[in-house]
Amino acid sequence: MLRLTAGRVAGLLSRRGVAAFSSSGVKMASHEHGGVTEQTDMSVPLYWDRLDTPLPDRPYKDTLSAADKSLKQKEKGPWNSLSKEEKLALYRIMFNETYAEMKKPTGEWKTVLGGIFFFIGFTGLVVLWQRYYVYPPHPHTLDDEWQAMQVKRMLDMRVNPVEGFSAKWDYEKGKWK
Repeated sequence: MLRLTAGRVAGLLSRRGVAAFSSSGVKMASHEHGGVTEQTDMSVPLYWDRLDTPLPDRPYKDTLSAADKSLKQKEKGPWNSLSKEEKLALYRIMFNETYAEMKKPTGEWKTVLGGIFFFIGFTGLVVLWQRYYVYPPHPHTLDDEWQAMQVKRMLDMRVNPVEGFSAKWDYEKGKWK
């Protein structure tokens, strides 16, 4: 009985899941919120401030105010008659940022370095936790007294007496050569 019920529940959920992700389900979900979203036409040239592209495809301001339109008409005349503020306003119609503003440091390196140090610290805590709670204790053969006994035993057995370990021990004086 339970297997039959679980099968029916799975079938019902799968049918609802397919209906929710079908194209008609997506359309209904998008129209539920009351408005149609406006999508940007990516085939139209876009404005982008970049150091490697000095002249963007289109000006920064598409729609000009009345003051901007009169300034654009004034631009067609001699530039000696334009003031410094008017030249700057004309520049700001075409471009959002100057090269100096684009090259200005952002301070993003601080965030990157902080993130790197955070993850290094977190990794250190994970390694420390593993050292105490995951890994077994060090074997007794790594203790200093055990290693001293091992060296004494190897010398007593005269291990590799020609060129190896025992060859570097002076047996008459009882110390290393």
